[in-house]
Amino acid sequence: GFEWSAAFPTHSLSLCLSLYFGFLSSLRTVSLLQPAMAQVVEDWYKQMPVITRSYLTLSVLTTVGCALEVISPYHIYLNSDKIVKHYEFWRLITNFFYFGRLDLDFLFHMFFLARYCKLLEETSFRGRTADFLFMLLFGGSLLTGIVLVGGVLQYVSQSFAKILFLSNSLTFMMVYVWSKRNPHVHMSFLGLFTFTAPYLPWVLLGFSIIVGSSPWVDLLGMAAGHAYYFLEDVYPLMTGRRILKTPGIIKALFPEDNVVVSRPANANAWGAAAGGQVRAPQEFQRG
Repeated sequence: GFEWSAAFPTHSLSLCLSLYFGFLSSLRTVSLLQPAMAQVVEDWYKQMPVITRSYLTLSVLTTVGCALEVISPYHIYLNSDKIVKHYEFWRLITNFFYFGRLDLDFLFHMFFLARYCKLLEETSFRGRTADFLFMLLFGGSLLTGIVLVGGVLQYVSQSFAKILFLSNSLTFMMVYVWSKRNPHVHMSFLGLFTFTAPYLPWVLLGFSIIVGSSPWVDLLGMAAGHAYYFLEDVYPLMTGRRILKTPGIIKALFPEDNVVVSRPANANAWGAAAGGQVRAPQEFQRG
């Protein structure tokens, strides 16, 4: 006759039952963790300053939209002919939101965008959202001008013609400005060696060359970042005059918050350069 123990041994039944209940337990654990993880991500996103959150959101939506073929990269890349002849002016803006395919490189750039854009907006530009937005507009305009003008020059036109999106260059500009304003921060590259923050752009440039990427994208970002750093931080200290001034229309959109600024050692020089208003590049506390 039919023997249960021979057809399906007792220890096998016990094993199956233990696996089944273990699977149910893991499902309960995941179901409990999912709301908590979702809440952590939601809190992290909401705590981002407004410009960082907006730029990161538009970048992710644009890149994912292109990956899902909702929109086409051919409709948003920087093309001077289509801008001038076909009046497709949106290309001047949309090319800053596309970061390529959804791969490790995309995650790498999203990390740098979220980290250094957030650090700048929360430290150097804390309470000065309008000035931070103006910095991005200045950098974007300078990068666009360099690429469009450089595209007609004989020696660089070939290299610049391959640059269709300036999103990576704008991110690199923010990294450069942050590194110049935090000269004493110590960093490590993959645990191989340590360096101070001002060398970060050069380390990343060297890494790009090693992995076979074009250095032009990073060099453009460094050029734009250095131009802003010189005109905003160095030139006023040298001459007592400020060239870069945030337009009133942008200041009207983002009123300045009241902040308590820790006075640096060279506060008098900094204050004189800023027209009597004491400004510190790093340490801020909300009042």
